[in-house]
Amino acid sequence: MKKLLFLLLIVISPIGSQGAFAQVGKVVSFVLNSKALQNTGGEDPNRKVSVYLPPNYDASTQRYPVIYYLHGFMGKDNIFPQMQTILDEGIKRNKIKPFIFVQADHYTLYEGSFYSNSSLTGNWDEFESKELVEYVDKNFRTLATRESRGIAGHSMGGYGAFKIGMLHPEVFSSIYALSPGLLAMVKEFGPNSPSFKEVQNVKTQEDLKKTYYPKVLVAVARAWSPNPNKPPFYCDFPFSYEGDKMIVNQAILDKWEANMPVYMVNKYADNLRKMTAIKLDWGRNDSPRFPIQIGMLSQRLENLGINHFSEEYIGDHGNKIWTTDGRVLNDLLPFFNDYLKF
Repeated sequence: MKKLLFLLLIVISPIGSQGAFAQVGKVVSFVLNSKALQNTGGEDPNRKVSVYLPPNYDASTQRYPVIYYLHGFMGKDNIFPQMQTILDEGIKRNKIKPFIFVQADHYTLYEGSFYSNSSLTGNWDEFESKELVEYVDKNFRTLATRESRGIAGHSMGGYGAFKIGMLHPEVFSSIYALSPGLLAMVKEFGPNSPSFKEVQNVKTQEDLKKTYYPKVLVAVARAWSPNPNKPPFYCDFPFSYEGDKMIVNQAILDKWEANMPVYMVNKYADNLRKMTAIKLDWGRNDSPRFPIQIGMLSQRLENLGINHFSEEYIGDHGNKIWTTDGRVLNDLLPFFNDYLKF
């Protein structure tokens, strides 16, 4: 009887529980008061950041590479339970060795920073690529070299990942852009789409909230072409309309193209050549602009001799991202396993 009781105690002891728990990472959060995000546009410079730490992080002295993940438009820092499950599964299934995953809040008054430095809303690129990286390296057990840092993101975040990675090869060595947006002005954001006509007719923030494409355009314009003398949104657009006649504001168009990767890569080709690896992907059944603009970017990269991966898969904008049959588990994590230094 005593022997049986002893065996039962072993089975239900904390040691046994810890062994099961060791297969699961944890998420911690903090708020970073950003000097880079001091601004005149009403944005909060206090930014929440969530960090996924791999299983056994607290019980070891090991240092880990870091994947910086940029959320999409209307997103925040939240690492949802499904996301954590996928990150855990990646390690459990040996898709990737243990790593740290960082996601910061880039939600703004107009629902997205576009990861750009702006004289109105603050320097979001600087916040992500400098302040956040420095804080994470100081407060977590990271491998604090560019070879062990990757940057990734989805949609607006895919745009941000490609752009920030391209601008900062001294910080990041690998880029994975999931369905990146706003690489060029085509289709739904093209000059002859209804979007620029619609935004021209929106006069209040309340009306803007009822839209989608105009709301995106205002967020973009506040990032790329702010105008403190132009209420209510304090920004300029590259296209306007007088009836059906399109008017091109060339100075503003130049500012927008200076922030769009398709038009930026010639200038920053040498930075991109320093990358260990670059990957772009998109869903075949996504909105029409995605395959077109990503194809344009991939072609420019190829023409410049910049090695990269570019892949279409069967899916739409979000149905195969954070799922067990999705891109993060089966493509993004293995990509960084191959190209980051552990």
